[in-house]
Amino acid sequence: MKRVAILISGGGSNMLALVRDMLGEHPARPVLVASNDPKAAGLARAAALGVPVAAVDHRPFGKDRAAFEAALLAPLLASEPDIICLAGFMRVLTPDFVQRFAGRMLNIHPSLLPKYPGLHTHSRALAAGDAEAGCTVHEVTADLDAGPILGQARVPITAGDDEASLAARVLAQEHRLYPAVLRRFAAGDRTPVFLP
Repeated sequence: MKRVAILISGGGSNMLALVRDMLGEHPARPVLVASNDPKAAGLARAAALGVPVAAVDHRPFGKDRAAFEAALLAPLLASEPDIICLAGFMRVLTPDFVQRFAGRMLNIHPSLLPKYPGLHTHSRALAAGDAEAGCTVHEVTADLDAGPILGQARVPITAGDDEASLAARVLAQEHRLYPAVLRRFAAGDRTPVFLP
């Protein structure tokens, strides 16, 4: 049974999708939900599901990312994770941190990578006149949103779409895709998952 730690920064809707999937017949179990924001709503949601939680506020560390990560590592390593899932974790991790968990850290991103790494993915897709958008689960590497793709789900862009409507439809697919990828990954299979 693989041990999964999940890092969040906000409400944790993708975290909830992962945790709820792992409560059933699954090759993994959630052992920690941690956040860089002690007020993140997802922490209470995880605790309500019986998952241990931890918070390390990034703000007192200023621009010292290494010091923040050193503090974050304490609860993370104590949970002895086999896999780390970034689920709306809004901090860029240093190469040293990423290297420590190389091959074991996943992230979900709201675009069809390699298109639109970074922020503002939905507005960029709309501005480009794209016919479709979507989401990608990828392995985390030192290069932002550039690791091997482990899964994608596509969402058509309709004539009346704005950023909010597109984001809502992509998020619904994220909640399908991330659990499917984690289930396969935890079983030792890195074959990408492609959802229609």
